[in-house]
This record gives sequence, C-alpha cells and structure tokens, in this order.
Amino acid sequence: MILGVASGKGGTGKTTVAVSLARVLGSAVQLLDCDVEEPNDRLFLDGRLREAQVVTVPVPRVDEVACDGCGECGRFCRFHAIVAVDGPPLVFPELCHGCGGCIRVCPRGALHETPRRIGVVEVLDAGPVTLVEGRLDVGAALVPPLVRAVKAHRAGDRPAILDAPPGRSCAVIETLRGADAVVLVTEPTPFGLNDLAQALAVARELGLSCGVVVNRVGIGDDRVQAFCRENAVPVLAELPDDRRIAEAGSRGEPLVDALPEYRGVFRSILEGATRLAEKGSGSW
Repeated sequence: MILGVASGKGGTGKTTVAVSLARVLGSAVQLLDCDVEEPNDRLFLDGRLREAQVVTVPVPRVDEVACDGCGECGRFCRFHAIVAVDGPPLVFPELCHGCGGCIRVCPRGALHETPRRIGVVEVLDAGPVTLVEGRLDVGAALVPPLVRAVKAHRAGDRPAILDAPPGRSCAVIETLRGADAVVLVTEPTPFGLNDLAQALAVARELGLSCGVVVNRVGIGDDRVQAFCRENAVPVLAELPDDRRIAEAGSRGEPLVDALPEYRGVFRSILEGATRLAEKGSGSW
C-alpha cells in the first residue's frame, strides 16, 4: 500500500504524522520525503546513509554552426526556456522542464541534450524504516522531476508513506499520484479549514480516498470537524494541543517514541487509512 500524508499549509504537523505512522507500522516500511525544498524527516530518524544519487534534467545545447535561426524551438516551448530572435536561440536552463520537444521539432538537428543537476536523492536505513529523501539544490526551481526520482526508489513489495510538500502545487500532485489513500493533516483554525478545503479538492481531483487528522485540538473551534461531516470525509484522529508533543519535536524525537501513549492513536490512523484504500488497492 502507498499512503500519502499531505496538508494544505505548512506547520500543521504533517511531518510529525508521517514519521509517527512509519514508526508504528511494525514492519519494514519506506518513508519517502517528497518535500524536497525543505526535507526534515531525517531530523527525527537516526539513519545510516546507504546510497546517494545526483538527479539531473536534460536541457538543450545549441550547435550554432548547424542552427539557421528558424525559431521553431522557441515557438514550441510553452515555458519560454528557449528563445530565438534574429539568430541562434538563447537557452534559459532554469526554465527548462526537460521535455525534449525543442530537439524533436528542430528541422536541422541543431539542438542536443546536456544534463543539468537539480538535486540529490539519499537513501538511509533507520531500523525498520527506510528513508528516501530528496533535496533540491539551492537556486534550482524544478521540483517534480526530483519528486519522481524519490518515488522511483520505492520498492514495490513494501508499504510506503509519502510525505508530501505542503500546499497544492504541482509537486504535491506529483507526490500523491498513484497513492492508494491520503491522510490530510490540518488544525482547527480558519486558516487550517481554508487550506484543508483546497487540499481535499486536489485529492478528489486525483481520485484519492481521504481521511483527516486534526492536530492541536483545543486551540480553535469545531468548524473543521463540521466541514468533514458535510463532505463525508472521515476524521481518523484528533491530536490535542499537548506541549509535550512540541517539546519532543524540538528534541528531534518521533512523537510515538517520546510519548508511547500515542502509539495507539497512530495505529488507529493506519487502520482507518487501510479501510479507505481497501476499495481499490488492498491493505497493509
């Protein structure tokens, strides 16, 4: 089974939930940190580095001798990563999505691909948890290829938890694509409700079964729970606004290790997520 953990905004406790679910699973599990712009699952897991892989995307290189400046490449590129004005085209690597279309449409074969580094994927062993972490290079902007590289390390015969980036960007969609179910983490505030509604819309557009974990219960009201009832979304768990949870996070300790009394809560989340996924993808 592949379980996504997502949130409509940052700071809701998504990483706390993802790491805790991995820790209570009780068997070999893969935790894929797809929040490549700010990966932090590693902060809570004492892992040993097993392998590292540099991730690149192909960008065009112009052969100015062969190029006649026809401009077909620039007209094709919807991202404006290559522009031809009165001569050989200019390439803007930061805008290139590596689709290779410009090379295909060039009538003179004047474009060739060259790799451009965007980040790294590292695999760490942390007991029964295998952590796969993507880390975007400083200054790089192309996230989805790095997310795909992280997911490419998933072993098909083992359960996987996908820690998605916050929000509802293309990186979130790339992370959740192919998941069996998704847990949406939110908080009982107007901001939490607004972003939960948008995250739910994304998940449903992808055809994913969803459950909600409400974190920091006690700091707001019950409008999130009412929203979930109105939209037939099960609330899988409610986590209280417990200072001890924040203290454990500040020490880099997984919640379920620092406070074992919460292990049952996260096992119930797994059971609820399994029921959501059983309609199409089996169980853990």
